[in-house]
Amino acid sequence: MNAQRRRGPKERGRKGRRIARATSIVDAPPYITRKIPVYELASEELLALVEENTEIVLEEIGIDFRDDPQALQLFRDAGALVEEERVRFPSGMCREIIQRNAPNEFTQHARNPDRSVQIGGDHAVFVPAYGPPFVRDLDSG
Repeated sequence: MNAQRRRGPKERGRKGRRIARATSIVDAPPYITRKIPVYELASEELLALVEENTEIVLEEIGIDFRDDPQALQLFRDAGALVEEERVRFPSGMCREIIQRNAPNEFTQHARNPDRSVQIGGDHAVFVPAYGPPFVRDLDSG
């Protein structure tokens, strides 16, 4: 009878679940490092076509930045054409800004340094995603 009541190293019930949660969080890696080659899903021709059409949309149609005069001024200062709240970007401007400023990889620092993660390069971080929370349209707001 005493042997049945003694749980040993693997507890059961509420206490066991609490211990399992606490130890699994500590032992789980915050991100994974890819060790297999990258598989290209799109050909170079397709990527060039997407980029070319993106340049057309950015230059001819542009993007509206509503209720953000500071952003409009920043784009104006950078050389974009700003008309009211619509910003049109000269061909190649967005690519140049991204290449000049965006790193290939970076560290996202956590409050607990042991939980910091590396983003980009061969590192992948998996997080829950529930959809874009701030998407609006003209019909339903």
